[in-house]
Amino acid sequence: MAGGTTSHDGPRLGPVPLEIAASYRARTRGLLGRDGIEGALLLTPAGSVHTFRMRFAIDVAYLDRHMTVLAVRTMAPGRLGLPRLRARHVLEAEAGAMARWGLRPGVRVEISPCPGADRG
Repeated sequence: MAGGTTSHDGPRLGPVPLEIAASYRARTRGLLGRDGIEGALLLTPAGSVHTFRMRFAIDVAYLDRHMTVLAVRTMAPGRLGLPRLRARHVLEAEAGAMARWGLRPGVRVEISPCPGADRG
């Protein structure tokens, strides 16, 4: 499933390509086996992540049920992230991307379909 993400409560950032992993299988696979990602991957529902068997460092943003960022962490491969009790979604991207996008605690993320995205 494709979509886009933008942030509120700060400098407006343009759409960021977004993949959504909503099934158990998609969440379990996450970014495993990839050499990188253009944009971000939203794991939903999710409250924690790990980077075992990952090939690159990632930024992780924990989001509450209102899509507000609770915390942002950079995780090297082979790490286990601590669960966030209020987190309902996790946004993953290549390390450094979230700082460029201005994602920080308190920022609200908006998910919207990209023009031309499959709506089937």
